[in-house]
Formats: sequence, structure tokens, C-alpha cells
Amino acid sequence: MKNCAPEKIRNFVLAGHAGAGKTALADLILFKGGAVSRQGSVDNGTSVSDYRKEEQERKSSIYPGVLHTAWKDGHFFFIDTPGTTDFVGRALPSIEIADLMVLVIDAAAGIGPGTITALKHAKTRNMPRIIFINGCDRDNADYDNLLDLLQQSMGKTACLPVSLPDGIRGSFKGVLSALDENAAADAHSALMDTIAEGDEELMMKYMDEGALSPEEIKVGFRKAVLSGSLYPVFAGSVAKDIGVQELMDAILDFAPAPTDNVPLNLESGTIDRTSSDVVAYVFQSVIDPHMGQLSFLRVLSGTLTANSELVNAQKQTKERLGTIQLAQGKDLTTVDAAGPGEIVVVAKLKNTGLADILGTKQVEAVFTPIEYPQPTTIFAVSAAAKGEEDKLAQGLAKQAAEDPTIQIRLDAETKQTILSCMGDQQLKLIVNRLKNDSKVEAVLETPRIPYRETINGVGQASYRHKKQNGGHGQFAEVHMRLEPYTPAEGETDYQFANEVVGGNVPKNFIPAIEKGVGEVRLSGPLSHSKVINFKAVVFDGKYHPVDSSEMAFKIATRHAFRDAMAQAKPMLLEPIMSLRIYFPTEYQGAISGDLNTRRGRVLGMDPEEGFQVLNAEVPLAEAYSYPTALRSMTQGRGFFEMKFDRYEQVPKMVADKIQAAAAAEADNDEE
Repeated sequence: MKNCAPEKIRNFVLAGHAGAGKTALADLILFKGGAVSRQGSVDNGTSVSDYRKEEQERKSSIYPGVLHTAWKDGHFFFIDTPGTTDFVGRALPSIEIADLMVLVIDAAAGIGPGTITALKHAKTRNMPRIIFINGCDRDNADYDNLLDLLQQSMGKTACLPVSLPDGIRGSFKGVLSALDENAAADAHSALMDTIAEGDEELMMKYMDEGALSPEEIKVGFRKAVLSGSLYPVFAGSVAKDIGVQELMDAILDFAPAPTDNVPLNLESGTIDRTSSDVVAYVFQSVIDPHMGQLSFLRVLSGTLTANSELVNAQKQTKERLGTIQLAQGKDLTTVDAAGPGEIVVVAKLKNTGLADILGTKQVEAVFTPIEYPQPTTIFAVSAAAKGEEDKLAQGLAKQAAEDPTIQIRLDAETKQTILSCMGDQQLKLIVNRLKNDSKVEAVLETPRIPYRETINGVGQASYRHKKQNGGHGQFAEVHMRLEPYTPAEGETDYQFANEVVGGNVPKNFIPAIEKGVGEVRLSGPLSHSKVINFKAVVFDGKYHPVDSSEMAFKIATRHAFRDAMAQAKPMLLEPIMSLRIYFPTEYQGAISGDLNTRRGRVLGMDPEEGFQVLNAEVPLAEAYSYPTALRSMTQGRGFFEMKFDRYEQVPKMVADKIQAAAAAEADNDEE
């Protein structure tokens, strides 16, 4: 249990790519701090952080693990985040709210997709960082190359080693401290320069005397970490418990306290960390099968107490807190109060959700919305059994409320429920949770492509609808012209115009013609897709004073539209997606070749964070299978971001196949 002043609290997040050793490090920190009597193990399924069944089966994190332990005269509150890009939606909120990022990187595998994602988000808020290079004892460890890549990304004078490997690979036996001039002279000199540069008085003394006292080094070191002018690098091996104590000591000595002015990603307003007013941020919300909704709160200021009433800044409603608890993985311990830097769990909040701010009074601050990457794995989902559609929808909604990268929508055109997520692993988890938690089997299939149709010329046609069955008949004649039209931004994707003169079509029937255009354009003649980028002009027609009706004019309009479109050089359009593909250089040839087979276009390539980033365009029809292909090509080390860019004409050979398939489907529907 915490027993120290707020100045000795340290709140941090363990981030980085999957497999780097974050969870093993978390378990070792708990053991060394005395929070557990026996060190947890991912391989043995005893990890305190990865305690859920699906995590134990995968031997990899899926959910953030919220943990805490005493360390010397301080106390750590920290979060072990998943490093797989599939679960980035669960990792980013933890990174958003922590005071410090401990970036864990494997000395052998190097920088991975999870590393890049974590670094990009840390940079958006100038978040203090400490880097821990794990696995320096491994046979294929390459500490020097990895340090060089990190320095290219974060700056050679900012990203500096503090503990260095004493030996490497098989000869690795410990770490040397750059704070000790005798142990690592060159590293010591570079470190002292950066520490002194952040403080004018220290710089003057260092220039005059060539040395700083231990206390001056500590003050300057901590100031440099908080300002972002120093990203200290520590070497070690979690498996052999080498370099971890040095890392933990550095976190206590040099990392920010909750009362320090660490940058928060605020869109507006301010939050005074030293205020006695309670401000707490909901960074995680999960549905527990036994306890219901659990909200994880990071206390930013003040002292949060049990059975207290707070104001939700976003909803502007009051929220009553009951019991508050500290989390140690799956174990919850009830406490009376929690101060700045602490993480607590509250059950069954009525009006509070993810990313809400709670306070003793209305908080005039708004966090910048997290920029989650667009989902790249897309499937149509339906219930396997009839009558379970509502159960499926409710189960999907619950999961989407926990993870913003899970997106659910009903496609009005295809009548399919579309499930979008970040990858195969996340998709498998979603389906398994539907089965186990919501008791519904889900069926997945490739979504239908939302093609579009348009015209490339002018077409003109007329149609007379005449029907007589005794009594009042039906009569309407419509003369219509279709022209290409390019809408400006914000305008509708088609226009309707009336050029009828002389009263050949009374004005009261014009709205029926316009409505007919709006209906018929939803199913074009080529693939039964929506028709866009056209102007429909009714310029003449005829009516009957008794037999004409709105319905008759709508029917005539539909036929006239189709006939005019056949004369206007119709063409089929497909959605084109913009891709940013991240991968290690050695996979460049395979990726470029694969894009060619997908009708893709390479637009350019740039280096970023030790990876290559290729910008490309690919038709959506060819992008559905790309996540699996990229994972296979790069052995799981590549990932990509995708967003819709535009519609573009489909090549003739492809268009012919699409039209044939649409015609066959229409014939089947008629049967």
C-alpha cells in the first residue's frame, strides 16, 4: 500500500512492440518492489499483468495491465500496454494519460510497429521518455545499431545511454553507468553536456569547473527528462535481471512527479496539477462479467475519496462514486482515498464513459481527441442463427465501447453490418468474445464493394407511361437530359433542374419527377450501384388532366433516366484507398511486387523511425485481403494505415466481370 508523499509517486506506462519484454519487465518490477512474493511468468501463465485466459493462450498482452508497487521511499503506478498494432486502441489511452513513457525495445528484434506507434503518440504531447533496451544477452543482440537508429529518430544529443552493456551477446555480464566517469568516459561526457545545457547555472559551473556534484547531476538530469531534452537509454536483460534495478532507480530519481507540469494533450483549458480540487480522467472502460462496467481513473490532482460526488465535465452531470479500488492485475484492493498520480477502479458509473473528466467542480479543460488509426481489417458480420441479430448487435456495441478502433456500421447500400478493426488477432478476439460473453455465433464474409456509376457524356431520352384498366388510368410523359457534373466540396453528388416551359408538365408534378430521379439513381444499370456526379434536367413532357399522378410521373422518370443514361457513356467507379505501409527495408521488393498484383500504385517512400514508409493507392476490392498478406510477407513486422481517397474508373476487363456478376445476381433474385 502507498505510504509516501505525492512528490515520490511515479506514474508511467510500459510501451513498445509485442515481444520486447514489457510484461516480463512489469512482473519483475512488481517482484523487486515486494508487491508479489513470487515473480510472475508469461510463459508459465502466471503473469500478474496478463491474467486473462486469452492473453495466457497467446502469451501476449491484449489489455492494459494496471499495476503498482512500492520502490524504496517512493511508489510506482504503471500500466503494461499491449504492443501488437491490433490492440493499439487499448494502448493509446494509457499512453495519453501517463506522466512518463518507458519504451521497451528488444536488442535483437529492434524497432517494431508497436515501437513506432508509441513514439509517434509520445511526440504529439512532448511526453518524457526513458528507453530500456532489453535482451542484451541474446546471441543476435545489436545494441549499437539500435542506439544509432534511436538517435536518428530522437536526436544524437538527446537520446543518450545512461547504462551501457558490459559485454554483449554471450559475453554480456552487466551494465556500466555513464554517470560514472571512470566506467564510461565518452558516454559520461556526452551525458553531462546535455544535463548542463538545460540549466544556465549548471552550465556555467560545468564550464568553469568541468564537473557537477551528484546532487546537481540529479537536479539537472531530472530537469532535462521533464523538458524533453534528454531521453536516457538503459541497457539490460529482464530474463537475467540485469540493469532493471538501475532502470527502477532512474524512474524514482529522474522521472516526473504527478505535481510536475508534464504536458497534457489538451485541446483547450488547463489543469493545475498542484490544485486541491479533484480532477480525474477515465482512460479505460471494460465490461466485467461479474461486476459490470469498470472505469479506470487516473487522478490528475486533488484527493479522490470513496462515496463522493463529482461533476462530469463532458456530460455536465453529477456522478456518485461508491467504492474505489487499486488494481493489481485482476486483484482489486479497496482504499478510502487516492491522490495525484494514482490509478483507481470504480464500478458502475451511471453517466461516465471513456475519455470523460471528473472533478469536484466543473473542469474547464478538454483533452484533444486521440487520433486512432483507421481500421484496416473489414468484414461483413451476421448472426449464424436467425433471430439473434439483436444479440449480435448488443455484443458488438459493448466491445466497441471499450475499444475505439472497433467500428460497427450498417451499410445502407449493401444492407450488411460492417465490422472494421485493426487486424486478424483483434478480429479473432471479437468473435471469441461474442461467442463466450454474448452467447452468439458470428459469421464473417468479405463485404460487397460500394461501387459507383457515373456518366462521361450527355444522354437524352423520353418515356411515356400509359396504362388503362378501366376508370382512371395512368399517364405521364417525361423528357430528360443527363449531363456530367462535378460537385464542389460540401455539395450533393448530383443535381436536378427543371427547364419545362409552357406548362407541358404542371409545376405540382415536378417534385415527383425529382423524387423519381433520387430513387432510380440508387440502382444504376451497370452494377445496381448508386449513380453519382450527374445533372438530371427535365426539359419537356406531357400530362393528362385526369389520368396523370405523382406515381405515374415517378414511373416515367425512372424509365427516362435509364434510357438517357444508356446514351450518356455510363462507366463504373470503384473506391480507391490511400495506404501508408511501414516495414523494415529488407521487405521492400516483396511489398512492391505484391502491390503490382493488386492494381496498386506506389507514390513514394520515406524513412521513419528506422522503418521504410511506402505511400500507395490500392482499390478497396484489392485491400480487403492486404492485412493478412502484409503480415505474412513481413513476418508480422509490417503494418499499414488506410483511408478512403476517391472514386476512380474501373478498368474495362475488371468492370466486365463486375457487371456480369451483378447481372447474374439480379437473375437469381428474380428466380
